[in-house]
Amino acid sequence: MIHGPVADQAETASIAAGNTPVAVLGRALSICNNIIVVFAALALVAACVILSYSVLGRALFHSPNYWQDEAAVFLLVGATFMTSAYVQSQRGHVSIEAFVGLLSARANAIRLWLVDVASFAFCAFFAWKSWTLAHEAYVDGQVSNSMWSPPLAIPYVLMALGMTLLCVQILLQIIIPLTGGARR
Repeated sequence: MIHGPVADQAETASIAAGNTPVAVLGRALSICNNIIVVFAALALVAACVILSYSVLGRALFHSPNYWQDEAAVFLLVGATFMTSAYVQSQRGHVSIEAFVGLLSARANAIRLWLVDVASFAFCAFFAWKSWTLAHEAYVDGQVSNSMWSPPLAIPYVLMALGMTLLCVQILLQIIIPLTGGARR
């Protein structure tokens, strides 16, 4: 379905000028997100190369693939979770736009703020559980059950770190309207 610009996404992002810590955090997170996006793109390309090598290796040389599938999954998990804060900063996550045209600008702003608060609560819980999972995997020395046996702490830490960055991004989106800045 193709539709015109959505009212709540057409606003420019600006952070309240009088609130220096929020502005600094917003700029720092933006720089961090842009760096992560570059590495995530490289991870996706690497996953494609690894999987292509795996398919060709099995088809042409009948060689087993002990590590290729798992390495690609680790790269994809890392890219997915680590870029979630960037996607949220662009308001690129799934949203229901049916109410945008029906609500007034004020009611829509309140709706967006409440959605951000609910999203933050869920993501904060997810991040907390991800960090506990990563800690358990590291302390217990958990490895995958494949022949390659990489440590499971690697994808768990990437998941936890990505969810933590997402929480910071959502928290910024909650705080900015309260400090007088325009929401993105």
